[in-house]
Amino acid sequence: MREFNDADRKKKRGRIELPDNPGNLSSDTLSRLEGAVKAAVKEGYVACPSGWKIAKDLGVSRLDVGAMVDKLGIRIAGCQLGCFAVDKTPRTDSATEPYGDEVARRVEVLHETDELTCSHIFALAHELNVKPLTVVGAANARHYKLRQCQLGCF
Repeated sequence: MREFNDADRKKKRGRIELPDNPGNLSSDTLSRLEGAVKAAVKEGYVACPSGWKIAKDLGVSRLDVGAMVDKLGIRIAGCQLGCFAVDKTPRTDSATEPYGDEVARRVEVLHETDELTCSHIFALAHELNVKPLTVVGAANARHYKLRQCQLGCF
């Protein structure tokens, strides 16, 4: 897959405005964050779960990690919600699992209240003891668009 370039940055800025240093981090923290992001690169990408781990380990926000990934021209792969994938093969995992009426009803509520965001999907999945991809499956079945990636990808 090609590198994240200026055309990609421009396109992303049209969808989401993410400052270079969202958390107003010190230069020391930014340096540690840069090192951690570079160390997490595998096959040219940083996996979504790795970005979350970096944020937790360094005590920074996930948006700070996403901003650093963008600054370094690296792409995020392996979205935990299945929103984008590196390989172009059909999904065969839990995104296709049946979901119950309660999941469907709660997804409807999130959509109606304009809260169908990455963080709310994870919270709902935890609350209902299902996989996040199960919640996403219910949203996708209704053609709802997910918003506000915690790493700032969408």
